[in-house]
Amino acid sequence: MNLDKLAERYGTPTYVYDLAAVRAAYADLRAALPEPTLLYYSLKANPHPTLVAELAALGCRAEVSSTGEVDAALAAGVDPAAVLLTGPGKTTATVSHALRRGVRRFSVDSPTDLARVGAAAAGHGTRAECLLRVNADEPVAGMGLAMTGTASQFGADASWVLRRPGDFRGTAEAPVTGLHLYMGSNLTDEATLLRQFEVAVAIAVRLRDVLGDLTEIDLGGGFGTPYARAGVRPTLPGLAGPLARLLDDRLPDWRRGGPRISFESGRYLVGDCGTLLCRVVDVKSSKGQLFTVLDTGVHHLGGMAGLRRLPPILPSVRPAGGHDDAPAEIVTTGLVGPLCTPLDTFSRTAELPAPRPGALLTVPNVGAYGLTASLLAFLGHPAPAEVVVDGDTPVSASRLCLDRVDLPVDQPATVPSGR
Repeated sequence: MNLDKLAERYGTPTYVYDLAAVRAAYADLRAALPEPTLLYYSLKANPHPTLVAELAALGCRAEVSSTGEVDAALAAGVDPAAVLLTGPGKTTATVSHALRRGVRRFSVDSPTDLARVGAAAAGHGTRAECLLRVNADEPVAGMGLAMTGTASQFGADASWVLRRPGDFRGTAEAPVTGLHLYMGSNLTDEATLLRQFEVAVAIAVRLRDVLGDLTEIDLGGGFGTPYARAGVRPTLPGLAGPLARLLDDRLPDWRRGGPRISFESGRYLVGDCGTLLCRVVDVKSSKGQLFTVLDTGVHHLGGMAGLRRLPPILPSVRPAGGHDDAPAEIVTTGLVGPLCTPLDTFSRTAELPAPRPGALLTVPNVGAYGLTASLLAFLGHPAPAEVVVDGDTPVSASRLCLDRVDLPVDQPATVPSGR
C-alpha cells in the first residue's frame, strides 16, 4: 500500500489497517492452536467494524466487555450466540443490554456477579450460560503482565471455589457451564505460553470434580506481538503439538467436545495490521535538546504509554512523498505530540533522520490498543482518520467522533444507574 498517497488523500494523523495482515495473523494463530478449538476475538484490541467483520467471517467468535462492544460485535455481523461478555464490573444495565440483544454467554467473576446475571436472565424470562473466571492460586513463571496467580480483581481464586463450590454453580437461569482461565498478556515465548496452559488445564481438571459437567473451557491466550515498534509477529510453530498432547492427557474427551476448548486473542490478530501516519509540525531546540513536534500524540496512540503504563513508543520514519532518497543525517531528538502536557512524549532520545516540518512519519504495529486505548477526549483534537485497505485497495474510511448528549435536568433520569 502507498502510505504517501493515503496521507495525501486522508490527511494526517491517519490509522491504516490492512485486511491482508489480519488474514495472515488469523491463519498463523489457527496453525499454532490444536484442532478442534474455538477462537474468540477480543474487541478491546480494536473494535473497528471492518476488522471485526473480517475476523467473524474467518470464524472468530467475539469476546466483549461493554455495551458498546456488544453493539459493535453485532453490528459487524457476529451471531449473538457467538458473543461472550466478560469483565469484573458488569452492571445490571450492562447485562440486561446484552440479554436484550440476544447475548446468552457471560464470564462471571464472583458469586455476586453470577447472581446478578441470574437475576437479569430471570427478569428477561431467559437462560444465560456462564463461564466462571478463575484466578490461579500460584503465578506462572515468566509472566510479564500477569492477569492471575496474584491478588487480582479478575476472577475468583481457585482455592475459594474449591472451598465453597456451592457458591459457584449458579442457578437454573444462570448455570455455570464452563471456565474462563486467562493468565497473562503479550506473551511471545512458546514455553511460557505452554506453562500457562498447563496451569489452566490443571485448574480445570480440579474444578470439574466439584462443579460438575463443563461444556467449555476458555484457556485464554495472551499471544504477543510487537507494539508500536519495528518487529515481526511470532508464528509459534512449536505450540500446537505440545498443547494437543497436554489436552489429550488431562482432558481426553476434548477432541469430541467434552469439553470444547477455546482461546481468545486481540493484539495478535490485529496488532501488525495497523500503521499510524503522522507529520512533523515543528522542529526546535531547547537548552541544547532537539524537539520534533508531531501532529499526533498520546491522545491518538497509546495513552497508557503517556501515563507510563506501557513501554515508550519509538516510531519509524519515512521521507514525505517518498522522493527524498539521499542519505540523511541521523540526529537524536525528542518526539513529542501537540498536547499541553509533558506526558505527551513518545521518546526523549529517538534516533531519526534529521526531521523537517511536513515530513511523513509512520508508527508500525499499531492495529491493537491504538486509537481506542488513547486519551482521545483530552483537549478535543479531532480523532485520526481510520482507513482499512486490502492490499493496495482502500475498502473503508471513517473518523471516530465523540458527541455530548444532553440529559434531562428537571425530571428523573431515564439512563439506568448501573446497579
